Amino acid sequence: MFSKDIGIDLGTANVLIHVKGRGIVLNEPSVVAIEQDTKRVLAVGEEARRMVGRTPGNIVATRPLKDGVIADFEITEMMLKHFINKVGARSWFSRPRILICAPANITSVEQKAIREAAERCGAREVFLEEEPKAAAIGAGMDIYQPSGNMVVDIGGGTTDVAVLSMGDVVTASSIKVAGDKFDAAIMRYIKNKYKLLIGERTSEDIKIKIGTVLERGRDEEIDIRGRDMVSGLPLTVTIHSDEVREALWEPVSSIVAAAKMVLERTPPELSADIIDRGAILTGGGALLHGFDQLLAEELKVPVLIADDPMDCVVKGTGIMLDHLDKVSNKKLG
Repeated sequence: MFSKDIGIDLGTANVLIHVKGRGIVLNEPSVVAIEQDTKRVLAVGEEARRMVGRTPGNIVATRPLKDGVIADFEITEMMLKHFINKVGARSWFSRPRILICAPANITSVEQKAIREAAERCGAREVFLEEEPKAAAIGAGMDIYQPSGNMVVDIGGGTTDVAVLSMGDVVTASSIKVAGDKFDAAIMRYIKNKYKLLIGERTSEDIKIKIGTVLERGRDEEIDIRGRDMVSGLPLTVTIHSDEVREALWEPVSSIVAAAKMVLERTPPELSADIIDRGAILTGGGALLHGFDQLLAEELKVPVLIADDPMDCVVKGTGIMLDHLDKVSNKKLG
């Protein structure tokens, strides 16, 4: 049997795996639960995510990737091994070629860490590709033509903004502001305004259910429970969409500024193409209510949300697996 080629979107929030010939076979949170004393892995992925904030002291549910890069090498390796074994891409007689997507501006040290983690998981060969490029291909853009394509990929740890032409990145920016920073901003806002402590899960729920970036974009409310900082007892408060917009203003402004900067550095001919074609919004952050409208107003170009924005990067790796020779000629780093 021939070894399978696999594409991995190694995200801060989720890991997605595409196996050549089988499509997307895995989409699980990038979370590992370990026993602190013995360093034994208790759960990985969805099972571990359910433990976040709900475990006794000796069990820690941790996210080994931070801001789009490996923060804990050992745990990342364990997580990758678990996922690769789970999808059956590795067996005693086959070592897969692995294509991994990384943020646009990662350092050579960070690239080396990703490459080594994949090699130690049994990869025969490892290829690294830039995330915005994979996202653009997965969103259905034909980036191999001599015309400008703009993609804004808002993930969990990083936002990558890039203009692509002739199959390569022309200008790009990668900032460590994305979904996680949105959640943290909501937690901070509620702590300051209501003296209420809430967890990551609750914060994410608020963002998804009533979050918006537009003034009067949504008129919804949600009851949230947390711990009162004054009494130390459980407390319920009601949050409105407008408050979420206020909480998100700072991280959202950073993403808009990064997108503007990339457009400002883009050659005029390619800018003209982007005015015609518009920019594509991918990643989980694309689902935040009103983000496409806000970007369109600020950038003065049409902005469209990709179909299945959360799957764009891994879909892109799937398409690239058919042309691995093109990728292999220009490994990152």
